[in-house]
Order: sequence, then structure tokens, then C-alpha cells
Amino acid sequence: MRFLKSWKIRILLFFAVVGPGFITANVDNDAGGILVYSQAGAQFGHLLLWTMIPVTLSLIVVQEMCARMGAVTGKGLSDLIREEFGLRITFLMMIGILLTNFGNVVTEFIGIATSLELFGFSRYATVPVCAVIVWLIVVKGRYKSVEKVFLAASFFYVTYILAGVLAKPAWIQASIATIKPPPLSSFRDQAYLFMVIGVVGTTIAPWMQFYLQSSIVEKGVTKRGYKASRLDVVTGCIFTDVVAWFIIVACAATLYVHGFRDIKYAADAAQALKPLAGQYAYILFAVGLFNASLFAASILPLSTAYTVCEGLGFESGVGMKFNEAPVFYWLYTLLIAAGAALVLLPGLPLVRIVLWSQVVNGIVLPFVLIFMLLLINKKELMGEYVNTRFFNFVAWTTTVLMVGLTAAWFWTLRAG
Repeated sequence: MRFLKSWKIRILLFFAVVGPGFITANVDNDAGGILVYSQAGAQFGHLLLWTMIPVTLSLIVVQEMCARMGAVTGKGLSDLIREEFGLRITFLMMIGILLTNFGNVVTEFIGIATSLELFGFSRYATVPVCAVIVWLIVVKGRYKSVEKVFLAASFFYVTYILAGVLAKPAWIQASIATIKPPPLSSFRDQAYLFMVIGVVGTTIAPWMQFYLQSSIVEKGVTKRGYKASRLDVVTGCIFTDVVAWFIIVACAATLYVHGFRDIKYAADAAQALKPLAGQYAYILFAVGLFNASLFAASILPLSTAYTVCEGLGFESGVGMKFNEAPVFYWLYTLLIAAGAALVLLPGLPLVRIVLWSQVVNGIVLPFVLIFMLLLINKKELMGEYVNTRFFNFVAWTTTVLMVGLTAAWFWTLRAG
């Protein structure tokens, strides 16, 4: 009886804190992420599946570090960077994050526009309507209601798993490719390196760390609820990368096999699936893309508003009213309005914005990780909750590898 009671308490505690970790990890599979995974499968078949296991481990470690810092310190990542490293460094980082995230916001509205165009709806009608919906969800909602909406949206990602199954992939070859790295010669290919950076950058995006820690703080998770919050993070990270695996496998089994390599938008992958994997796979992929884009169009501007306002000392939080945190809400509003408006302008290189937004994520990530590692290893800040050797090893290895991959990619550009 005591054992059952103990487990009952643990389950109740888990459901009390579930949300930030699962939501943050799943938003990671946004329009840009789906495009990168689709391109990975369409251009290289199974050759990028090996990245899923190490990337999942790195994602779990990085996200757990953020959850732990939020629970122990009660402060967001931007807050801690400003307090420990000064306003000047924080301001420069905020500018970098603002520009990077704005590219991601534009990407989400591109995803909304192209996914609904598959069903015959004009972007000039859908993008403004969806922008208003996104704005109302956050500005007029309260933290608990907003979180419930985001959690519901997270579970819609199962559509990609179903689409992957309907694509009838080569299960054995895909499984082997997941645990077997490609030949070293692959890393001398500029396009392959670019895609590896994109996969890592879209899976462990810089904005995620700021959003997760701020959400943990706003939800009120403390040291007491930290273990349940850690389970929330791990569950979310595994689920989101299982979805990513199925997207790559579905596109490898259909687009790569039949020679469809030119994927400009994630919606192109859905369109190409229709004659190859059937009507249901096409609908599931398209609906999944719309859900992911609308979901991320809510979260990414929110993450940016959290990051900038915390870093510069302004009030922030979904639990506050508009007049209590005007800078927070106005920044959120401007990001949505500008991101939606840009998609409606003719002649802009939207494909490049989508691709480069994901690769820039990968290039910026090491800088964010370095700040996180310096903070979480401060004994006076974290006490007994400082990083273990294993966590330091994984996080520093991720940082060094991303710097190395980026340098190698620039070298291939220089070498032509």
C-alpha cells in the first residue's frame, strides 16, 4: 500500500509540473524543422538518421540543465546572464537572439501559408486570420489555459508517425542507419555538412533554452518539483525526436527513392507524398505541418519576448495583464505582425529565409551553451545542483562539435 501511495504521489506531481518540457521540445518540430528533416530524407535518404541518437541525448542534457536552473534559481536564463555577466554582453546576445528568432517566426507563417494552400486557401486570407488567433491565445489567455492549448497541440505531432508508417519505409535499413554512422567521406560534402548543422540547429535551437527556463519559472516549479519536471523534459525530448525520425524515414522511403530531391518548403514534401504514399499520408503530413506552424508561431515570439524583457529588466509573463507587462506584450505583438506581413510581400526569397534560419540556429547555439555551462557550474548559484561530470561532458562535446561542424562547412565554402 505504501508503495502504491508513493507512486500515486509521483504521478500526481508529474501531472502538476508537466508542460514546459514537453511543449518546448515539440515546438522544436516547427515548419523550419519539418523542412530540414524532409530535405534530409529527400536528399540523403537514411544517411542522416545516425544524428538522431546523439542529438536526442544532447537535447535531453541541455533542456534538463535549463529546467534545473529555473527550478533552483527561480530566474530565467536572460536574467541570470544579465546578473552574472553584465548588461552589455546581455544586450548583444538579445540582439542576436531577436534577429535569429525573427527569421524563425517568418518561417512559421510560411508554414501556415503553404500548408493551407494545399487545401486551396489563399495565404492573403489565412495568414492574417492565423496571426490574430495566435495573438489572442496568448494575450487574452492566462498561463494555465495557454499551457493546455499548447499541450493539446503537442499531441497532434503523432500525425507524422502515422504518415511515416503509411509511407511503408524500409524498416531494417532505417534501423541500421540509425545506429551506424555514414562513411567519413560524407563529411567532405558541403551540402551534407550544411544539412547536419541544420538538423542539430533545428533540434537544439537557441530559443528553446530561454523559453523553457522562463516557463519553468512562471509555472512556479521549485526544487521540490524538479524531479517530476526532469521527467517532463526527457519525455518531450524523446517524443519530438521520434517524430523527427519518422519524417526523415517517410521522405527517404518516398521522395529519395523516386528522385524527388528539390524540396523548397515543408508543404512540397506533403504534396510529393500524395502520389507516392497515398491520400491519407498526404493529409496527415499537411495537417501536421499546419498544426506545427500555428503552434510554433505562438511560442517563438513568446520565447523572444521572454528573452529580451528578462535580459533588459522589463516585466514579462503570460500570467500578467497587458498593462502590467506592456513591453513584453508589445514585442510579442510586433513580432507576429511583422512576421505575418513579410510572408505576404511578393518577391522575397522565402526559401532562403527558411533554410538559413535553421542553420543560423546551429551557428548561434554554441554561444548560448557556453553561457549556460558557465552558469550551471557556479557553486554559489546552484549549490548541490551543479552539473555532474557526465552532463558537462555531453554539453561541452555538443558545443565543440557544433563549432567544428560550422568551421568545416565554412572551409568547404572557401574551398569551393
